[in-house]
Amino acid sequence: MSGLAEYFANNRYKPTWFIGDRVFGKFGRVPFVGTVGNDTVISEREGPRVSVFLDLPITVDKKLCHIIFVKPADLKQLKQMDL
Repeated sequence: MSGLAEYFANNRYKPTWFIGDRVFGKFGRVPFVGTVGNDTVISEREGPRVSVFLDLPITVDKKLCHIIFVKPADLKQLKQMDL
């Protein structure tokens, strides 16, 4: 079993974002704020992607979206604001 664990530790994608991280960014030209659901690689051709659960829905192609998929590099961490 240690051989398999070593393989995945050395050769597979390591996530940048973790479940529950608060993030913001732009989807196309639309700014958004949300919570990370998952950071994974579905296919080697597409590369890594992050699912983000939005605080407020946005319209994409005339459809209302509550969840979007973005590249990890397109996100920034949302820091806590004291009000």
